[in-house]
Amino acid sequence: MTIVFFAKIHFEWISKNYLCRNTACMNYWLILIPLISAFIGWFTNWIAIKMLFHPREPKKVLGITIHGIFPKQQKQFAEKLGKLVSTELLSFNDIEEKITSPQNVEKLMPFVEAKVDEFLRVKLNEAFPIISMFIGENTIQQLKGIFMQELQIIFPQVINKHIKQLESQLDLEKIVSDKVAGFSSDKLEQILNQIMSKEFRFVEIIGGVLGFVIGLLQILITTITA
Repeated sequence: MTIVFFAKIHFEWISKNYLCRNTACMNYWLILIPLISAFIGWFTNWIAIKMLFHPREPKKVLGITIHGIFPKQQKQFAEKLGKLVSTELLSFNDIEEKITSPQNVEKLMPFVEAKVDEFLRVKLNEAFPIISMFIGENTIQQLKGIFMQELQIIFPQVINKHIKQLESQLDLEKIVSDKVAGFSSDKLEQILNQIMSKEFRFVEIIGGVLGFVIGLLQILITTITA
């Protein structure tokens, strides 16, 4: 907003010394100051947001290298995001706790029970017809109960072991980092705009509002000191 302030001072100086020679003209230019200040405030913030993503590649202007912040820092951004996701947002411990919780294991039991029942009544009969002749309904229910009790104990153990193997094979931090680092600049800008479009718009609007307010203060100061 410093740019806005000095731009208004310069504009006022030009108005007094070159554009206006009478009170009516000065009043006209004073009315325009808040509007011009609002535009300058909005425009400078709009440029600042655009410079987060542009230019995509480093460019030299008057000997100064200009490069968009996100394209320039994309690798570091990817590394930090990968670390954040793997340590704070998502971890194998979280996955393990969620999958092996008694509530989730219990939700699987009806499906498992139906498969065990199908095995005892159909698959076993097809594989061992003679044995199945000696297995009645009571025996099937007893075997199914034993299987279900054992499976409720085995399931969490099997899942825990599988999660440990996945954790040793998969580097979640590296997967996220490589994925983000591999995004094109256009893709990265698109994603961040989807996430922060309202925030970016707010920054633009607040720049215009602050510029307008500063313009009104400048009019007040000019009127008092006139």
